Amino acid sequence: MRTKTVLFMLILTMVFSGSLFAAAASDQAPAGTTTLRWAMWDADLTVYYRPLINAYQARNPNIRIELVDLGSADYGTVVVTQLAGGADLDIITVKDIPGYANLVRQNRLEPLNTFIRDAGINTANYGGLVEQLTVNGEVYTLPFRSDFWLIYYNKDIFDRAGIPYPTNDMTLDQYDALARRVTSGSGANKIYGAHYHGWRSTTQLFGILDGKNTIVDGTYDFLTPHYERVIKQQDDGIVMSLAEIRTSGTHYSGAFFNSQIAMMNMGTWFIPTQIQQVQRGEASSRNWGVVKYPHPDGVTPGTTLGTITGISVNRNSRNKAAALAFMAFVAGPEGASVLARTGTIPAIMSNEVINSISSMPGFPADANSKEALNVYKTYLEMPLHDRAADIETVLNEAHEAIMLKNISIAAGISQMNTRVRAILGR
Repeated sequence: MRTKTVLFMLILTMVFSGSLFAAAASDQAPAGTTTLRWAMWDADLTVYYRPLINAYQARNPNIRIELVDLGSADYGTVVVTQLAGGADLDIITVKDIPGYANLVRQNRLEPLNTFIRDAGINTANYGGLVEQLTVNGEVYTLPFRSDFWLIYYNKDIFDRAGIPYPTNDMTLDQYDALARRVTSGSGANKIYGAHYHGWRSTTQLFGILDGKNTIVDGTYDFLTPHYERVIKQQDDGIVMSLAEIRTSGTHYSGAFFNSQIAMMNMGTWFIPTQIQQVQRGEASSRNWGVVKYPHPDGVTPGTTLGTITGISVNRNSRNKAAALAFMAFVAGPEGASVLARTGTIPAIMSNEVINSISSMPGFPADANSKEALNVYKTYLEMPLHDRAADIETVLNEAHEAIMLKNISIAAGISQMNTRVRAILGR
């Protein structure tokens, strides 16, 4: 009985440390094989882990990659705990910017500048993302997937109105004018020219596209014209008001599926969802397209906003050279090709990748939609900052108050300035 109890406790320990699968698999590894343990989340729900591993192991038969699934909900906390406890992990997936900042602050990630230089990695391929991930002159992760913002539009609505489609080079004022032209009807037959989901990012991040400001600076007066534009659109019935969205429980996907909106600013994560709904016959917006994000005057078309998933190496990895080589593959052009074949947007958008994504069954066949995937520069939605989470809370609260008209734009901006400066100690 005592033997069974000890064995049971050992199994529990291995399960909760994420090591049961790794231990069993390692026993079967051929002699001379290096095993790399990759910390990540949602192994069974994510389509790209296995294809990446299979592609790399096919070329490197002496390397074995084991997934250590730490779960999605508390991944940031769990991976920090695992590393602090000396867990045998080689490769670390970076889920978000606050998590990355925390790992860097705790000195858990291998610095990459020297490796990037020696390996000849061209950081320009990442569209400015690597520079935004640099901490005190050093980078500790390479982005391997990236979702960025586009404009989705319903071609049938434009066709019925006899209005030309959106283009890949629209200023913010031109986008506003087009939304006004294509708005029509009333009541149950109302078609809105554009749509803004409740997230602050749908409005605030227009203000950082010129590269002159960030969302963590502590001064937010630059957001005033963008709020004025969107509030005016609400008042004029060009877009649903946030109050209406909340009251009706409208989700952006449903509004687009049901052909209630002509245009919508949203991330590339919506592409596979839209394709799937059309293929299932559950969306009336069957004839759709995408174009590049609208931009301020003087800003290059293809400048957009995005989020990243990064890949890093545990500073205390016992297989550091092999882990760095795998990291370079996943975040490099070959890894990008593998990701694209799964329908995932990689951080590197080469011609091969764009061709792969645009040739997916269900992706719009027009040339403009394909060209929309060609990004010039991507700014992180939330830049690297150790107080990013606190700052975001303030910005979210002020955004909602402005959009619900509980306070004026000026009062909302003042609130952001005062509260964020307090967070920054100014």
